[in-house]
Amino acid sequence: MIKLAYILTPILFGISLWHGVVWLTDVPQFILPSPWRVAQTGWEYRRLILENTLVTGTEVVLGLVLGTVLGALTAILLASSQRLHRLVMPLLILTQAIPVFALAPILTLWLGYGIASKVMMALLIIFFPVTSAFFDGLSRIPSGFADLAQTMGGTKCQIMRHIRIPHAIPSLGIGLKLAAVYAPIGAVIGEWVGASQGLGYLMLLANGRAKTDLMFASLLCICLLATFLYFAVSIVSDGLSRDER
Repeated sequence: MIKLAYILTPILFGISLWHGVVWLTDVPQFILPSPWRVAQTGWEYRRLILENTLVTGTEVVLGLVLGTVLGALTAILLASSQRLHRLVMPLLILTQAIPVFALAPILTLWLGYGIASKVMMALLIIFFPVTSAFFDGLSRIPSGFADLAQTMGGTKCQIMRHIRIPHAIPSLGIGLKLAAVYAPIGAVIGEWVGASQGLGYLMLLANGRAKTDLMFASLLCICLLATFLYFAVSIVSDGLSRDER
């Protein structure tokens, strides 16, 4: 009950603030629709919104899974070799200087207007947070653990598997929570650049038809999708952290 109240309180506060702004300023509905108007539109177009939510959700989940696997493997490789870390890590940091919007048209050109370019966008936007967080956890094990394992004849692979990876699971969980929030951003940006389905495409379609209420309904679905993923990933990562302890 406490967690439910913790979630619902800011949502209700935000809706009340939104309604208060619309009511006090008497702003036109085509500029800022009221929460009730958005709810009505969402119900009216529920089938269309649900279909596009499933498309975006699929893109996000695929990007999240692939990005997590690749990010975790990369972090393990970097933690296993100082030479590889010195060579690859600066390149990974450099990639973060490239604006995401600049990559979207290139990926659409290479991979087409289908789901592949959107999954790749989601993957790229979460790859570095997962890699960085997991690598940080792998690099911060207590020195006594590694020294004891080496004294007992443990190999690098054994130390990595039985000491470093279990110790770094909570750090991986932090990276996954960030990834769950960032992944929808990548997918939606890809849909804005070029798509025929998805919540990002639906927002552009609604904007072209001056359906501001449908735009807000789509935006709220994106927020709900990101929130659901965050709490789902939090439950899984917290469970894994407890098991490793």
